[in-house]
Amino acid sequence: MEEEIDEVQKVLELIESKNLNALREFLVEINSADFPSIIESLDEEKIIKVYRLLPKEKAAEVFVELDSDDQEKLINYLTDSEIKNVMNEIFMDDAVDLIEEMPANVVKRILANTKPGDRKIINELLKYPDDTAGSLMTTEFIDLKENMTVEKAFEVIKNKGPQKETLYNCFVLTVDRKLIGVLDIKNLLIADTDELVKDLMDTNVIKVGTLEDQEEVTKMFDKYDCVALPVVDKENRLVGIITIDDAVDVMHEEVLEDFEKMAAITPNDNTYFKTSSFTHAKNRILWLLLLMLSTTITGTIMAHFENIIAVLPILVAFIPMLMDTGGNSGSQSATLIIRGLAMDDISTKDILKVIWKELRVALLCGFTLALVNGIRIAIQYHNSEPQSILIACVVSISLVLVITVAKLLGGILPIAAKKLKLDPAIMASPIITTLVDIFAVYIYFMLSTMILHI
Repeated sequence: MEEEIDEVQKVLELIESKNLNALREFLVEINSADFPSIIESLDEEKIIKVYRLLPKEKAAEVFVELDSDDQEKLINYLTDSEIKNVMNEIFMDDAVDLIEEMPANVVKRILANTKPGDRKIINELLKYPDDTAGSLMTTEFIDLKENMTVEKAFEVIKNKGPQKETLYNCFVLTVDRKLIGVLDIKNLLIADTDELVKDLMDTNVIKVGTLEDQEEVTKMFDKYDCVALPVVDKENRLVGIITIDDAVDVMHEEVLEDFEKMAAITPNDNTYFKTSSFTHAKNRILWLLLLMLSTTITGTIMAHFENIIAVLPILVAFIPMLMDTGGNSGSQSATLIIRGLAMDDISTKDILKVIWKELRVALLCGFTLALVNGIRIAIQYHNSEPQSILIACVVSISLVLVITVAKLLGGILPIAAKKLKLDPAIMASPIITTLVDIFAVYIYFMLSTMILHI
């Protein structure tokens, strides 16, 4: 963080001193990923000045790293020839992402300054549904023929490589572009120049269809340690590849989205500070309203047992502990199950196994907490409450039952959501806690009625 501040200060000093040659040299040395923080600290006039000092390739790299708002501002100031340079340098998947984020008037200008061939590819990629492999892929990859020699393969890589997004994997295609193998660049480097591609390639190709969900794609990257994943159509023709950097971006988005859902917030693509207060409120208020209204059930249950409270007011003192412990127990289970579902360690078919495991965990946790809490209550209220032993029994038994219910709900609800094609993350802390509160109050007062004979 301190290094980023130093970079910003150095850029500002060089701009003020009008030492453009030194500024250009300094900008070239800065990593492209660090530019967004620098751009945020400059006014629009300085942003354009800095950007125009960058070499073409560096300018394209920096442009891709900026968020959509800064990209839009930059496009509005760039000339048509500068936009053309950017579009010629950036990779196709980045161009598609750019167009998806921009308003219509900006898109029109971008496409007008894009080569006809690239424009056609971009339009094809835009037809794929959002969040699928087709929308995520790039068409810039190295393809080889099986009867090529290693020497010929290197010739192809040398000629085509500079325009491709990755060289680590080359894909072997038939004449009609059907995928038959993949070749690691390492195997090419250590092979003899007269060996054939078909003798070196791996025919067991890990691949995905164009309509595969992007979350499933990221799981395949994680499972198979891929650098690039080929995307094929229904006829097994290679139409594109997904690279590891794009998969990491998707993982990042999915994690952020799950965090928001687990906190009962409607997911939002913008950063915290770039989201207006109204939008923040809108994204949160519906869930807050639903959760608030659901607590009226808890209030209704307590009102139903008001006679018990009137006879033995001390019972109210233990309600927060029961509700909080139950909520925490449910959240623990839900978090682990949601994680297991996300990592494919748990499937919807495992629901009975989950119930059995969570039941055992609940009983172990419940009896341990109940024993400690029962002893505490019996000692603490021994002199002030004649029925302290019975009260301790009520609270302890309630604790065991509440924890059991909470952990079973935490285990079952995420799996049920997955079965219903919903995101399991919605069944996290807020919903679990609200449901457990209802059960906790009902169980507690029912046991009080039975054991204390009130």
